[in-house]
Parts: sequence; structure tokens; C-alpha cells
Amino acid sequence: MAEMMQAVQYSSYGGAHAALQHKEIPIPVPKKGEILVKVEAASVNPVDWKMQGGVMRPMLPAKFPHTPGTDIAGEVVKVGSEVKDFAPGDKVVAWLELKHGGAMAQYAVANPKTTVVRPPEVSAVEAACLPVAALTALQALTSGGMNFDGSYSGNVLVTGASGGVGTYAVQLGKIAGAHVTATCGERNIELIKFLGADEVLDYKTPEGKKLISPSGKKYDLVVNAAASAVTFSDMQPQLAPKGVVFELTPSPKTFLTSVIKRVSMSKQKYNQLMLNVEARNLEMLVGFVKEGKLHAVIDSKFPLAKVEEAWKKSKEGHAVGKIVITVTEE
Repeated sequence: MAEMMQAVQYSSYGGAHAALQHKEIPIPVPKKGEILVKVEAASVNPVDWKMQGGVMRPMLPAKFPHTPGTDIAGEVVKVGSEVKDFAPGDKVVAWLELKHGGAMAQYAVANPKTTVVRPPEVSAVEAACLPVAALTALQALTSGGMNFDGSYSGNVLVTGASGGVGTYAVQLGKIAGAHVTATCGERNIELIKFLGADEVLDYKTPEGKKLISPSGKKYDLVVNAAASAVTFSDMQPQLAPKGVVFELTPSPKTFLTSVIKRVSMSKQKYNQLMLNVEARNLEMLVGFVKEGKLHAVIDSKFPLAKVEEAWKKSKEGHAVGKIVITVTEE
């Protein structure tokens, strides 16, 4: 008889937090190239509830019922026959493939190619915040020419700086050596300054709406984590002649704008970012956390039994930093 575990699933598109169901299901068995992780912590990302809402139907999820979530930290309890780099007892952080998910459960199977060892200095809660949010920020900044050795001398704008991606983008920009301007609500200005931003704009003020740098700088790179609240036409007047924008929430409208910029041969670029998870990048982020250079901003923590509350809070859009699900005690 199969061993069982607690998990949270949904069985169809729609329904938001009210459609989440707590179930007892079999503990997954890792295939020859997979590892089984006892989940200690997971984090919620907007893509989780957007997928439930049907934004990627019919391609995602792979099947129903679906156990959502991609970001986990925990302990390896079993490895497939072909896995050489991990062993039972290893503390890890992993990104689970979006179409299969699995984070909102007591156990999850992970791909070793998107899993890295977590040192004792990095807690499960800190690690579980990294995969989607921090990797997205890292990929945008890396694609914009940063290498995180302090040598970057450009000006960076991070919109939506108090969200999960934004809080990491501000910190990573400073690690790289950038001059960072950030936008957020008034209540979060001091937090974003604490994270290292050189200038912080209240997005509701006239200057904030126009994204005008207080020091008059034009932006070489923009990480647009404010979704549809900030458009390319808002950003363009403040871009440097060869400025590059990375749009983190692509839509048909933003894709069209991006194509127009390419066709017109404009030196200003508008790029749609699609996350590409690589273990080496996740390892770099874990290293920054270990060294005390990168910090997780935790909005709130919920036990697995209250995933619905976490789901609802994330969807409301006012979380500061990350929302974490604690599954088992470390």
C-alpha cells in the first residue's frame, strides 16, 4: 500500500482560493532521474494562481487534479537510480517544472538540474523564496549586461520594487554596482531604501507616475515588475538612448510593442522576459544569501493547512516581498 501525504490541489480552472482542496494523496515515487524532497517550506508566486485562472489553458497545467507551486526548500529523502549529485539527507532548494508543480504538499519530486544544495546558513524559508522571484530578477539584470562583481556603472530603474521580484532586483542591482532608482507605495519607501536603492519614488506622486529620477538620470536598464501599471510609453521618455526594458509580465499588447520596437530598428529595446531556470544561477543566489548580501523580504507565513489565505493574499496584490508556506519544521 502506498504511503500517503497531505497536499493542496485544484481540479479545474477557476475558483481562486475557494477551489483549493486539501487531500491525502500518495507520496510520489521519483523516477530514475529525479529526487524526492520532504518539503520544509514553499512560496507562492502570481503565476500559480494565474495558471489556476486559466491564463495558460489548455497547455498548463499538465493534468487535473493539480498540486500547484514551483518553489520549495527541504531535505532529500530518496533519489532515482541515475542521480549522482544528491543523496538522502541533503538540504536543498529546487524549482519544480510549472506544468507539473507539486510544491503545496509534504513531499515533491524535483529535477536535479533545477535543484541545488542549501548550506546551513540559509534557512528553508529564505531558500524557498528564491527560485521564481530572485531568478527572474537575476535573469533580467544579467540579460542587461550585469555580472555582479560590482563593476556595472549604469542606471537601473526597478518598478514595483516592494514585490517579490522587485525586492530582489533592487538588492542584486546594488551587488552589481548599479545606481538603482525604485518605485513603490509610500508605506514601503523606507524598506526599499534599506534594501539599497539610491532613489525611491512614490508611484502615486507626479514624479513617480512619470518615473523621473530625482537626480535627473536616464535609465540604461529597467526591470518592470509593476505589471500593467507601468507601460512602455511611461518608461520611454526616461530611457537612455540605448536603454533596455525587461517586461516581467508579458501580454499580447507588450509583445506587439516589442515587435514594433524591433521592426523600427530602435536603439531602445523592449524585451519580454521568460524565466529560464538554471542550477548555476540558483546556486549563485544561494551563495549571496549565505554571504549576507541578499535577503528575503517575507510578507507573511502560513502553514500548509491555510494555503487558501496565502493564495488570497497573493492575488490581492498588496504583499510586500514573498508569501511563504511552512510545511514541516526544519
